[in-house]
Amino acid sequence: MPSWLDALMGAARGRSIFPVGRDSMFEQTFRNIDDVLWKEAGCTTELDYTEQTSWLLFLKYLNDLEYERAIEAELVGKPYDFLLEEPYRWSSWAAPKTAAGEFDHDRALIGPDLIEFVNTQLFPYLQGFKQRASSPNTIEYKIGEIFGEIKNKFTSGYSLRDALEYIDELRFGSQEEKHELSYLYEAKIKNMGNAGRNGGEYYTPRPLIRAMIQVVKPQLGETIYDGACGSAGFLCEAYEYLRRGQLTTQQLEVLQTQTLFGKEKKPLAFVISIMNLILHGIDAPNIIHTNTLAENISDVQDKNRFDVILANPPFGGKERKEVQQNFPIKTGETAFLFLQHFIKMLKQGGRGAVVIKNTFLSNSDNASRALRRELLSSCNLHTVLDCPGGTFIGAGVKTVVLFFEKGPFDSAQGVATKKIWYYQLDPGRNMGKTNPLNDDDLKEFVELQATFAETEKSWLVDLEDVDPETFDLSVKNPNAPEEAPLRDPQEIMDEIAVLDAESAEILAGIGGIL
Repeated sequence: MPSWLDALMGAARGRSIFPVGRDSMFEQTFRNIDDVLWKEAGCTTELDYTEQTSWLLFLKYLNDLEYERAIEAELVGKPYDFLLEEPYRWSSWAAPKTAAGEFDHDRALIGPDLIEFVNTQLFPYLQGFKQRASSPNTIEYKIGEIFGEIKNKFTSGYSLRDALEYIDELRFGSQEEKHELSYLYEAKIKNMGNAGRNGGEYYTPRPLIRAMIQVVKPQLGETIYDGACGSAGFLCEAYEYLRRGQLTTQQLEVLQTQTLFGKEKKPLAFVISIMNLILHGIDAPNIIHTNTLAENISDVQDKNRFDVILANPPFGGKERKEVQQNFPIKTGETAFLFLQHFIKMLKQGGRGAVVIKNTFLSNSDNASRALRRELLSSCNLHTVLDCPGGTFIGAGVKTVVLFFEKGPFDSAQGVATKKIWYYQLDPGRNMGKTNPLNDDDLKEFVELQATFAETEKSWLVDLEDVDPETFDLSVKNPNAPEEAPLRDPQEIMDEIAVLDAESAEILAGIGGIL
C-alpha cells in the first residue's frame, strides 16, 4: 500500500491538521481509497493513484456544490438548473440512495455494467461540456477540459464500486472540511512528486513557496500568475496568504475570481491543479490547459500582464525550433524560455520570484549570458536565494530562487539592477524524504531579506563588480568562515615519517625492558 499518508504530519510541520487524540475520518477514507487503487490492475504508479482519486473527488465535489446551490435557490423561491443531467449526477450512478437516505444496492451499478457506463456514457457526456460552455472561465468548461484529458483506469467494476462508496463518505460542505481535504490532497501530490525522477515537476516544497510569497508580499487587488503551474502549489499558497484575516464579501469574490491565474501544458498536472484549487476554496479556477511557450512573447500587451509572478518552471527540457522562434533569445532550455516569458508578462513595478537551476548564474553559452543581461537590464534582480542539494527531493539538481522587480530602466548604466543580495541557505543537515525542508529553515532568510542584512550566510554584490562581458552572477560567499587550508602532501609525508621513527624508538625501548 502507498505510504504517502505516513509522512503527512511531518510534511505539515507547524500546522495542526487533525484534532489531537483521534484519527481523521477523511484520513482513513483516503487510506481506504489507496488500498482499493493498490489492488486495481489498471493503476500501477503514484501518478495513477492521484489521477484516479482526482476525477472521483471532482465529481463528488461537483455533486455537493450543485445540491448546495439548489437548496439556496429553493430557500429564495427560485428554480435551479443543474449542470449535469439526472442520469449523470453522482447521486444517480455513483451513490444512489433510498427514500430513507440509505445506499440503494438495487439501483447501484456494479461490475462490468459500471465500467461500461463510465467509459461509454459518463466520460463522453462530460467531455462534451467543453464545446457547450460559454467561456473558458466557467465550471462547465473546466468539466469538459478535465474529462477530455483524463482516462478511467479502473478495469474492475467491483474495485470502482468500492472506491465510489469511500468517496461518497467525504463532505465538502464547510470550509473546515475543504481545508482538511486540501491537506490530504497536497500530501498525495507531494508523494507523487517524490516518487518520480523529476520530483520538482509536480511538487515544489511548500515551505519554499511560502518563503517566496513572504518576500514578494502580494496584496489584495493584485493579479498573481504562474505560467507553469503544475499542481498549483504557488497559487494555492498565495490564496492562503491573502485569505488571512477578515475579508468582505466583495474582497473574497475578487480573490476567488480575479486574482489567481495559471497555465499548464501536461494533462495530469492540469487536472490536479484544478482539483487542488477547488479544495482550497476556488470553485472555477482560472487555469488554462495550454503550452505557455507556444505563445509569441512579442504579442504580449499591457492588458495581458500581471502584478506578481511566482513559478518553478520545468528545467532540463528541450523545446523544438519552432517554439524557440517565439523568443528573442533562442535556446532549447525550457526554463530559460519560461524566464523570458515571465519577464515579459510582468507589469512595470511588478514583482517576481522564480526557481531556476543554479547553473543559470554562470553558464558561459551565448543564450545564458544574453538572458542574464536581459534580466539585469529590464528588472531589478535584488535577491538570490541559493538552495542546497536535496531541496527538491528526487530532482537531483541544485537551484536558486531569483527575486526581481520590473524596471525602471537606468539609461545611464544600461541596467535596472544596482546591487544583488545573496543568501546561502544551510539547514545544517542532509535533506531527504524523511527530513525535508521546513518553514523554520527559511525563517532567517525572510527576516534578513527585509533589510538585505550581511551575515556569515548573506552578502551584497555591487553590479559594478560583475564582469560586463559575461554577467557571471555566481559569487562565492565572502563572509563565510575561512576553512583551514589544505596541507601540502609532502608536509604530511614528513610528519608520518617522524611519527614512525618515534614509534620505532618507543618499541625498541619496550624491547630492552623486556
